[in-house]
Amino acid sequence: MFEWILMPESWVALTTLLALEIVLGIDNIIFITILVSRLPNEQRDLARSLGIGFAMVSRLALLFSLAWIIGLVDPWFSLFKQEISGRDLVLIGGGLFLLAKATHEIHGSLESVSEKDAARGSHGFYATILQITLLDIVFSLDSVITAVGLVQHVSIMVIAIIGAVIVMLFAAKPIGTFVDSHPTIKILALSFLMLIGFTLVAEGFDVHVPKGYIYFAMAFSFLVELLNIKIHRHKKVAPVKLIKKIEE
Repeated sequence: MFEWILMPESWVALTTLLALEIVLGIDNIIFITILVSRLPNEQRDLARSLGIGFAMVSRLALLFSLAWIIGLVDPWFSLFKQEISGRDLVLIGGGLFLLAKATHEIHGSLESVSEKDAARGSHGFYATILQITLLDIVFSLDSVITAVGLVQHVSIMVIAIIGAVIVMLFAAKPIGTFVDSHPTIKILALSFLMLIGFTLVAEGFDVHVPKGYIYFAMAFSFLVELLNIKIHRHKKVAPVKLIKKIEE
């Protein structure tokens, strides 16, 4: 099972797969961050940990169900001369859910949130966990199919998936705190979710969209927004310094 340890090419494959799994996990982190931000502060850490934990469980469960995954790739029926498989249905359903959820969250961010919504109880917590779990399955399917196509050893896939989830676990809270403290970043993150939703629907109809283009666009937009935040912060600080100098 671990005979690959002595093979240098296997370590290259592990490193590559780990990096890919971390990149693919960005979708999960963004979605979990947005959903968890609606919960009371005392519930966020638990919801975040459970969400990421379910992401690992769903990935490993799908990984050890390779025969079922292969069956999902086979066509189930045709629609307008387009063959639709089980994987396509999962991607289309997940994409539509992401589009609807992101649109709802953008509307909620633009409108004033009532105290009743801000102080949701256990129903909001369990509903959030359910939504995270459903999207975990969608993202995990893409992640596991990528892993299966890249390496041959199941143990390498398991190590890469667990490693990526550990990185997600440590990165999720700082990212969540940063997004919560910058409303424009939250809107940008929701826009990313809409982009990912469109991509999933397109993939479901066999329209391949290179993931590199998507993540490059996301990274570029994020860097531009960071520059905007820094510029606005500098503009706010400058008058304060001028007032202090005048007072002195």
